Amino acid sequence: MRRICAALRAVVIVCLVLLCGGLFLCLRLSPRFERGEGYELYSGTSSALIVQTGTPFLDKIRLKGAAGESVRYEGDRYEELKEQFRATLLFTEEAGGAVNYYLYSPLLGAGVEVNGVPVNLHIAVRAGRTAAGSPIIFGGI
Repeated sequence: MRRICAALRAVVIVCLVLLCGGLFLCLRLSPRFERGEGYELYSGTSSALIVQTGTPFLDKIRLKGAAGESVRYEGDRYEELKEQFRATLLFTEEAGGAVNYYLYSPLLGAGVEVNGVPVNLHIAVRAGRTAAGSPIIFGGI
């Protein structure tokens, strides 16, 4: 009877470990942004490695993670995204008719250094459209 209980306990422990690992993988690979237009994953550190995707979770598995991701939306969604990610505005800049907001969110992973500060959320707004990226947006709106 003891051996059966010990074996059953071992099976339960293995199942719990596998479940926790699966949950961690789902959290790590889940898309950072809600669906919008033109969801992109960055599989490297340059815009040359952008993967357009309609299935970000599956493509993040295929790419074994992603260095970053971005999405585009209709309308000005800056305030909504800033609140959603509980982000702190670090600085802004204007270029090409777009306002670029560089932020830091405690809900996102490590960022990249921009102007000497760590940035992990970049939101750009131009002509009634918004692009959001983490850690930054490669490409344009």
